[in-house]
Amino acid sequence: MKPTGFLSAALLASSIVSSFSIGPQHRLSTSEILSHNAATKSEPTESLLALHKSLVEIPSISRDEHKVGQWLAQYLKDQGFTVESHPISTHPPRENIFAYLGAQNKTRTLISSHIDTVPPFWPYERRGNEIWGRGSVDAKGAVATQIKAVEALVASGDIMEGDVGMLFVVGEEITGDGMLAINDWDLTWETVIFGEPTELKLGSGHKGITSLKIHAHGKAGHSGYPELGRSANEMLIPALAKLMAVEWPSSEKYGNTTCNVGRVEGGVAQNVIPEDAMALVAIRIAADKDKVEKLAREALLSVTQDLEIEFGAGYDPVAIDHDVEGEQPFVCGIGKLN
Repeated sequence: MKPTGFLSAALLASSIVSSFSIGPQHRLSTSEILSHNAATKSEPTESLLALHKSLVEIPSISRDEHKVGQWLAQYLKDQGFTVESHPISTHPPRENIFAYLGAQNKTRTLISSHIDTVPPFWPYERRGNEIWGRGSVDAKGAVATQIKAVEALVASGDIMEGDVGMLFVVGEEITGDGMLAINDWDLTWETVIFGEPTELKLGSGHKGITSLKIHAHGKAGHSGYPELGRSANEMLIPALAKLMAVEWPSSEKYGNTTCNVGRVEGGVAQNVIPEDAMALVAIRIAADKDKVEKLAREALLSVTQDLEIEFGAGYDPVAIDHDVEGEQPFVCGIGKLN
């Protein structure tokens, strides 16, 4: 996940001077984009901005990506691509979008990014030469620029059927279920290019991650008689403080391991001793997932043994094959060493 931020117009094109004079509450339809470009013979930058604006204005928080997937599929069809919608779930309806030229879905190169965002939805807006809105950078900026780059290469004749496929997946910000589904496809590629914010540099790796749910179970009671109950909050809060004080492993390439307590819940009212409390934690791993999880468990249980600790799916830092001559490498989420 990247924080809500802005997409500088320079990220879209260095020569941008203006964008469509359409209010932020009006989402462009595909027909409007096509008719506008045809009528004005607009520069590629304006077409890119229009596509980007339309994508950002459609809310697509993880597990609610159906509307943006449908819109994107229709847009790509209108540009002459063959489009496949691959369902990930039906309740709610969600699908990956796969587009390519002609009838051959097996291509040498795959270009991919994701169409879901973290909550909450933040509407599209322009602030001078900046674009704001949920997903404007991560990763609808990548989706729009990838599509427009492929369109330009098709128009110039530099790529043709069998060269490039475009895959836009759901669920990247949570469990990665959209990308995991691709493992079931009978397709391989020589090269895969993923779109993520990297300061326009070539990503050479990113931190690993582990997540955990911590549950404390106490005994409810009246706040006037604390001796008759046991506060789950008073079990959980010092355990979280201990967790945040852990000296996590670091590495020269990936920087510090970092810990974020993202959600805490506990109790039902201020005058009731809380029976249950829960916290959700994400740890971005710079080195050795097994060691990080061991340290986390030890820290929590050193405060009280009466905690339930459940680790979710995770992985060690990922080194990416990034050997492209002339490109400056970038390590995602490195932070600063202590």
